[in-house]
Amino acid sequence: MVSRREFLKLSGAGASAALLATKFNMLQRAFAAPLMDGLSDPALQPKFVNAVPDALMPAFKYVPDKKGRYKIEIGPSVQQTGLVDGDGIKLNTPVWGYGDKNDQWYSWPGRTFEVKSVSAGGPPLTEVYWENRLTGVTQHLLPIDTSLHWCYSLHGYTKNTIANTGVPIITHLHGGHSDYQFDGNPEFFYSPPGKNKKSVIGPQWEFVPGGFTTKFRYDNDVHAGNLWYHDHALGITRMNVYAGLAGFYFVRDEFDTGAADNPLGLPAWPYEKAYAIQDRMFRDSGELFYSAYPGDPFYSDFIETPLPDPPFINGGPTALAEFFGDHMVVNGKIWPKEDVEPRNYRLHLLNGTDSRFMVVRFRIAANPDSQDLVGAGAPLPFYVVGSDQGLASAATMTDTLVFEPGSRYDIVFDFKNFQGQRIIMENIGGDAPFGGDFGGELGPDDFFPDRQTDRIMAFDVANVLNVSDSFVPADIGSYSGNINPVARVRKVALFEGMDEFGRLQPLLGTAEPASDHLGNPINWPNTAPYINAGLVGPINGSVAWHSPTTENPALGDTEIWEIYNATGDAHPVHLHLVNFQVGTGDVATYGVTRQEFTADVVDQPVVQHNGLLGQGFRLENIILEDPAPAGSEYVENTPKDMVTALPDQVTRIKMTFDKPGRYVWHCHILSHEDHEMMRVLHVGPGA
Repeated sequence: MVSRREFLKLSGAGASAALLATKFNMLQRAFAAPLMDGLSDPALQPKFVNAVPDALMPAFKYVPDKKGRYKIEIGPSVQQTGLVDGDGIKLNTPVWGYGDKNDQWYSWPGRTFEVKSVSAGGPPLTEVYWENRLTGVTQHLLPIDTSLHWCYSLHGYTKNTIANTGVPIITHLHGGHSDYQFDGNPEFFYSPPGKNKKSVIGPQWEFVPGGFTTKFRYDNDVHAGNLWYHDHALGITRMNVYAGLAGFYFVRDEFDTGAADNPLGLPAWPYEKAYAIQDRMFRDSGELFYSAYPGDPFYSDFIETPLPDPPFINGGPTALAEFFGDHMVVNGKIWPKEDVEPRNYRLHLLNGTDSRFMVVRFRIAANPDSQDLVGAGAPLPFYVVGSDQGLASAATMTDTLVFEPGSRYDIVFDFKNFQGQRIIMENIGGDAPFGGDFGGELGPDDFFPDRQTDRIMAFDVANVLNVSDSFVPADIGSYSGNINPVARVRKVALFEGMDEFGRLQPLLGTAEPASDHLGNPINWPNTAPYINAGLVGPINGSVAWHSPTTENPALGDTEIWEIYNATGDAHPVHLHLVNFQVGTGDVATYGVTRQEFTADVVDQPVVQHNGLLGQGFRLENIILEDPAPAGSEYVENTPKDMVTALPDQVTRIKMTFDKPGRYVWHCHILSHEDHEMMRVLHVGPGA
């Protein structure tokens, strides 16, 4: 896609210029289509009526068995999200959720883990059994595109279908410092047990000592952090998460204890809350809806010409490039509310959406019963005290926060002096791919008609005297960054090309010739698909998931990654295993956090998982230009596992790879990672 500054010089690439211009024009109108008949109208749904479920309530936390283990099941359930029909009757929504044998139910989101770090007296490992109990489920809740590179399209797996084998799952502890076999790698999937009591298991289990297991071990030798768990099965992550498979996982340490007497004076439950914010579409009968067929909302905006038939019988189902729901959902409830006292609250925010960058503000509603932002006051300040994997180097006061998919932000909001008033959590991000613009910089084509996604939830402040508390912003200051010496600066890149069917395909790749942990070149495979495509010598440019691993740090090395975004959209980049410092820590030697660049974009084929060719690119003649400060709306002085890579820019992060084995890195727009914007990250030998 042509960048908004048109900084990329398209050399020798008539096809790429046409492709990129097409996507740019497409996204300008992608969300102007009306909703189709049979879907829930978000404007008619109640706002700020239902109480938000309390994800940190003691009764909602998992309790380990006598040996300290957790036995968690994944299974079908029915949930009331707050949706009503035209007569005001509450509707049920079939979902998939997590639960345990003690309560005999599965919830969306799954119940919350809370574990102690080793430094706080916790055990070295937390053991969790993840049991696939989607037994008897012969059809996914959502339309599955089997043309993608997914679990049952792998070599040796094509005889399997959801109908005859069941739904494959694999749980990823996002932010976990896990050994590779417990990390939730997409090729470690497994089905529910069949008639022979055995599961179909992914190919990577073949290389695990001891073989397949549902018992996962998570490292507790870490600082406190707001992690989360969600499904990560190859090619269907977006569908399994959309069906409900996500939940919170908190680590507590000796400073961030979660108790009222914690040494930092942080608000503790019931004044500490956790909100998983997602967006969804629903049928008017209550079921989840996801666009995939001709005539569905936005299909024609992403699929502009008829696709081959087969495999696209009657045009679908097919994956679309992004998904933006028109109903905002918090902890499984549409547009809920929280009753609060006039005091400080600690709010953990999780962006669990597919594609939506939110830009969060808090404003006083015009009236205590307002359901919208008409007449609302100016944005109110709050403190960001931490993010993905821990507390910040200092508390940052802001009134606007960019909130990328997959990320978590830890904020403290003071409700004092707002007695009897309603405060609405507002979203000024658009209903379209994020390019760094928000609020008044967006136009009508960036928003849904009759938009309801500008509000997320409400807080109703009790009409009582102010309540004193012990939170002092200056007490926050635990994060010191990554001070390890740098072994390598690695250049990676983000691209948007086309797959073998002419659909938009987001891709990762390199911005330099690839080399392994010893410095040896990593070459394109010496096989017919690559040779016939002219891909020979060291790998460079866009690469699909199944091609040789190009990100191969040495065990124990600290690297700076330069992420070159050669697209017109922002991408939330996530690395498994590590937390990273956003920025280099040494500007004089390694450069500023974000910097503009120019480059020649050269056409290059992409070998797909089925041996057919798609369209990709590589970058040549990269020239670094001006520093590009992200702005006060981006708070990044924390240990992160998510970073927003803005278009036209190189973004630098620094991390240490301290466990060996096979991990992944990817864009956390779920529709992107399911369509090849994910690559293996292998630490040490054996890639």
